[in-house]
Amino acid sequence: MKEIRVHGRGGMGAVTSAQLLAIAAFKDGNMSQAFPFFGVARRGSPVEAYCRIDKDFIRVRQQVYKPDYVLILDKTLIEAIDVLKGLKPEGTVIINSAEKPKLKIKAKVYHVDASKIAIDIFGRNLVNTPILGAFIKATGEVSLDSLNETIREKFPKEIADKNIEAIKQAYDQCSE
Repeated sequence: MKEIRVHGRGGMGAVTSAQLLAIAAFKDGNMSQAFPFFGVARRGSPVEAYCRIDKDFIRVRQQVYKPDYVLILDKTLIEAIDVLKGLKPEGTVIINSAEKPKLKIKAKVYHVDASKIAIDIFGRNLVNTPILGAFIKATGEVSLDSLNETIREKFPKEIADKNIEAIKQAYDQCSE
């Protein structure tokens, strides 16, 4: 089973990104689940969302404590909370950052300037779908086709087209 923890701030789309990822994984023939964890549910407050992907039925119904992957939508969270807590040594971090952050971990670290992509395409800092493009590039856990299909089902055409473009740009720009 692959476990993913998404860190963001309220209003950034962390919960939606976990849900989109789970649906896309299901379309790829996997079992999946996604769910949020909120502290104080306010815009700007730290938020966690979780996703699990497996070939077999998933019986676990708890938060993700030892993730294989950590997605960080806002790099300022690195100093605010322990976003890397429990990350497996062979795990992967995907972070919204123009430059690769210096993290003292053995895990692989990928970065993409999802904020720039989001502002260019949406006119505001909605980084959840660009981060998913980077996640797919870094991990291959979900197919781009399944994610794009999920986006087209969940959003009106104009919004879906923008999200798919943001995903493509992030996929292309993601680097280690």
